[in-house]
Parts: sequence; C-alpha cells; structure tokens
Amino acid sequence: MLGPVILAASRSDKMRRIVSAAPVTKPVVNRFIPGETVDQVIPIVEELTKAGLEVTLDVVGEDITAVEQSHAARDAYLALIERLAALGLGESAEMSVKLSMFGQALEGGHELALANVRPVVEAAAAIGTTVTLDAEDHTTLDSMFAIHEELRRDFPQTGCVIQAYLFRTEADARRLAAAGSRVRIVKGAYKEPAEVAYQDKAEIDKAYVRIMKILMEGDGYPMIGSHDPRLIAIGQELARQAGRKLDEYEFQMLYGIRSEEHVRLAAEGHRMRVYTAYGTDWYGYFMRRLAEKPANLLFFLRSMITKN
Repeated sequence: MLGPVILAASRSDKMRRIVSAAPVTKPVVNRFIPGETVDQVIPIVEELTKAGLEVTLDVVGEDITAVEQSHAARDAYLALIERLAALGLGESAEMSVKLSMFGQALEGGHELALANVRPVVEAAAAIGTTVTLDAEDHTTLDSMFAIHEELRRDFPQTGCVIQAYLFRTEADARRLAAAGSRVRIVKGAYKEPAEVAYQDKAEIDKAYVRIMKILMEGDGYPMIGSHDPRLIAIGQELARQAGRKLDEYEFQMLYGIRSEEHVRLAAEGHRMRVYTAYGTDWYGYFMRRLAEKPANLLFFLRSMITKN
C-alpha cells in the first residue's frame, strides 16, 4: 500500500526538498546511483564489464520545463558516448533514455524529443552500441512507440520498454515481438489508475509471465527486467521451451540490487545487464526504487533511524 504514496511523493517538490536535505539521504542514494558525473560512473562501468556483465546507462532527470534543458540532456548523452568510445566500451554499454528528459512533455514535445534523441541513437550506433527508450506513464506511450518506430527505420537495433501492469501491454508485446526488435519488459513503476493498469501484485505477476511468453515465442530479442527469483526462473524455462540459446535473450537488474545474482547469472552463461543510473537529478529515480520494493524503503528508513 505504500508504493502509491511514495510514487505520489516522487512528483512533490516539497518532499523533494525534505528528502534531499536529510543527512542520511546521500549515502543511501549511492546504493542505487553510483555517481553524479561521467567521470564517477565510468570506473563503475569498467568494473562491471570486467566481471563479465553488460551495462545500460541512464542519465537521470525527466521533469524538465524548458527546451534548453532538453538540449542539455541530449548533450549529456553525447558526452557519455564520447567517453565510452574512447575507452572501447561501446559493445558492453548501451544507453537508456526517458523521452520526457528530451522534451516530450513540452509544447511540440513529440517532434522535439525525436529531434533530440536521434543524434544520440546515431552516435551510439557509430560506436557499436544502441539506445533503449524507457517507458514512462501511460499517457506518454503512444508518442514513445511512434518515436521508436521512426528510429528503427534507420537504426533497427533501437530498443523499447513495456510495462506488465498496463492492460495494453500484451497487445504491444505481440506487435513488438518481431525479428530484429529489442524489448525490455518490466513490471512498471509509475502510479497508474485502475482504468489502465492492474493494481494487485499477483495480477501484475501473471501478466508479466504472459508477456514474457509472447516475447520468448516471438522473433525479437527479449530483455527480462526483474529481480524476482521466481520470474527469473520462469523466464529461463520459457526461453528453454522456445528453443532460445543463452545469447538470444538477456536479464537486466538495477545497480545496487541483488548484485550477487548479477554475477551468478553471468557465470551460468546468461547475458546479464546492469541498469546503472547517474546524475544530479536523482530524486524521481530514487523514489521509484523505494516504491518498487518494500525492502528498499525499509533499508532507507533503517538508515535514517541509525544516523539520527
């Protein structure tokens, strides 16, 4: 029941100020967000790749209010790609982007977001990697999927994210499970109304399994974004039943959560990608991590009690 409350707080400027000012916040945030700059996150990328893991990098920040901020977001990703290229990390690290950060919610936002994200996708392709478009709240998805389709005309490796808790997602999965597609499935981490999304955890899990089956039986490349041991085991079994080899799908987990499982899956021969966020505008990302799992919230609260 706390999840919706935390998600509401993720959009509150007052709560942002309170949480940001708490002395304990920064050490706890570091568990999920290992740096604020490219210089701080690059050593993390090197460490993860040396351990046999792959990475997807997210420059955090989404609730922008000006066109200039959208251009700054574009430039931040271009700078990241330049650093990855210089270190020869292109094949091990992809990028995840939120189109809201590229101006999607501003006036003329669809065209603005497409114009901003295209050079990022082009630069990523030039160094041998790609970009995945993150899913946000349900009102943004038609625009996201349209931009995804447009980008795939020139860069077919461009990925996208679908969210199991939305009623529409099974149909989206069938449409997207085509040859050459890259689709990440997650449960969903935004506050959505009952008219468009499952509210019960058991129903969300059932939907997640149905969608995994669609993706595994399709012709695309499924990316299973979950920390749930049961869903991971089901994903492995569905892949086996579909006759997929270990390099024909992958698992993705967040930096700082179940790190030992990252290494275990990679050691078994699975492709395992660590979703690694960095940047100064960490508040919304951090609050959604707390909302996703009660253990994350308890970790934060225990830290506050211990520090006070």
